[in-house]
Amino acid sequence: MQQTIPIHLIDEPQVLIDRFRRKYHYLRLSVTDVCNFKCNYCLPDGYRPEADKPSFLTLSEIRRLINAFAAMGTQKVRLTGGEPTLRKDFTRIIETVRANDKIQQIALTTNGYRMAKSVADWQAAGLDAINVSVDSLDPKMFRQITGENLFHQVMAGIDKAFEIGYQRIKVNSVLMKGLNDQDFTAFLTWIKDRPIEMRFIELMQTGEMDHFFRRHHLPGSVLMEKLLQNGWRLQARAKTDGPANVFKHPDYQGAIGLIMPYSKDFCADCNRLRVSAKGQLHLCLFGEEGTDIRDLLQHDWQQAPLQTRLFSALQQKREHHYLHQGDSGVRPHLASIGG
Repeated sequence: MQQTIPIHLIDEPQVLIDRFRRKYHYLRLSVTDVCNFKCNYCLPDGYRPEADKPSFLTLSEIRRLINAFAAMGTQKVRLTGGEPTLRKDFTRIIETVRANDKIQQIALTTNGYRMAKSVADWQAAGLDAINVSVDSLDPKMFRQITGENLFHQVMAGIDKAFEIGYQRIKVNSVLMKGLNDQDFTAFLTWIKDRPIEMRFIELMQTGEMDHFFRRHHLPGSVLMEKLLQNGWRLQARAKTDGPANVFKHPDYQGAIGLIMPYSKDFCADCNRLRVSAKGQLHLCLFGEEGTDIRDLLQHDWQQAPLQTRLFSALQQKREHHYLHQGDSGVRPHLASIGG
């Protein structure tokens, strides 16, 4: 059973708060649908552009979007894709977000293939935090999962980020039964003397991947039990943190984060909203079609009606998702809104 959150009447259109009194300080902004990897749990056939697809959000539209969200309490922005660094103006996107002094943290989720070359430019533009996807420490398994022979290039990017001054890097891995689940121990060894937060993301069911899910799903609760039995301890969560349950161990420099969407009360403290690269507001990764907001990103004077639309749409946010019932919403895959 999901925890029931009391419903309250809301009369605070200047604040991103829903009818369950959850406040939203965290925006995940997709800047492109395009991805150059073919991960078997996400886009196994690779990125396929839509016919006559609209262009992705421009710098001016992004600036107006950020200004509206920041005015309503957003403090953290995560840039996602597809693969966000495929955009030629990606560094300028960081600069655009950084220009709003109400945004306290700018983070990036990337497959890491451009990090070694460009991470210094991103840092100079104002990027505070980096999440890199590494699904295996075995180059052969990495290629099997991602469809790309770029393991060493990605690892060089992580090394470069530490070299230029990033104090901690987060590394994402989708552990899957019968594929890379044997990497769990190797990942623990890897972070023993490195300031890496290793985040294991539970495989999630989507419309196009039902068979794959049934075959390879590994419950996050299994990993949590292993950690607790070996001296790892759950840490408190800050208000702008993502959904990971973070564990630390006195003998490890690194940390472990578990993202378990099937766990009880996963949605109870939701603090994040999503905007797609085409300008749609999504209230949940596993939810509705989205609310179009791009028409209100065309002029600076539209900020007030944009904030009104954001607030109004947020009042439709559900108390929780329905993954436990096999309902992943309308999303055929997760690439289009940044996972």
